[in-house]
Amino acid sequence: MIVVTGASGQLGQGIVSQLASRVGPAHIVASARDLHPLAPLQALGVQVRQGDFTVPESLPAVFAGAGQALLVSVNQLGETALCMHRTAITAARAAGVRRVLYTSHMGARADSPFLAAVDHAATEAMLAEAGACFTSLRHGFYAESGLHMIGRAFEIGELRVPEDGPVSWTTRADLAEADAILLSEEGRLDSITPALTAPEAFTMADLADIASRLTGREIRHVTLTDEQWLDEAVAQGRPAAIAGMLLGMYQAARRGDFATVDPALEGLLGRRPKTMRDVLAQVLGPSADAAPSSVAPH
Repeated sequence: MIVVTGASGQLGQGIVSQLASRVGPAHIVASARDLHPLAPLQALGVQVRQGDFTVPESLPAVFAGAGQALLVSVNQLGETALCMHRTAITAARAAGVRRVLYTSHMGARADSPFLAAVDHAATEAMLAEAGACFTSLRHGFYAESGLHMIGRAFEIGELRVPEDGPVSWTTRADLAEADAILLSEEGRLDSITPALTAPEAFTMADLADIASRLTGREIRHVTLTDEQWLDEAVAQGRPAAIAGMLLGMYQAARRGDFATVDPALEGLLGRRPKTMRDVLAQVLGPSADAAPSSVAPH
């Protein structure tokens, strides 16, 4: 039995759907705090179990009978996130799960200015200390998060950002498919994976140039100081804590933390992963009829 936690989110649902076509829905458990979003998965024949990383007593039933468990990282930061991850890892080990997988990040570093990357590095250390076989999936930075960071800049015609660096933006759908492959082919990648990324990395200036070509109008790229960008972000309604986290992403990017381009993802998929160029063509091209949705950075 394979358990996927956080299955109510877009990544979790994508993993379960892909996995169901590979191993059959009867061999999968989808878990979340709220079971309502899991109805489509349950209709496929996937078993659903309610579990909450903040309620340790809910987790033994989630992991019961599982040989593998994929822990989708929580949408929290700092000690809150680490406490939740620690609780889930401990519960999985206590239930006898032989292999734990975790959705980490390509930029995981203990010294990163991007707080989420620090949490991922700390969780990887927890997995190593837990004594079980584990696979830390070092996902490329979500392309959907890149769209969120761009916001309405392409519509307005000006992309105002701090100094940044290349990012190998990677689609959530490609990562979900790769995660499902690794769950269905146990032992293919163990411990910390290579960076699972798209084959190209882009700066914000690159994205403004691509958008200009796609839309046929100039999208100006304007570099702000960190302080200027923070002031503008807060003035536009972003909470100061969120703005600070996003600034940390730019600071990590400028030192090269997200520039890696690795063939591992293409090797898993057996095809070329989509790049941010492909994503922008879909969003901004002639057939695009909707603005990018708002998603939280990963």
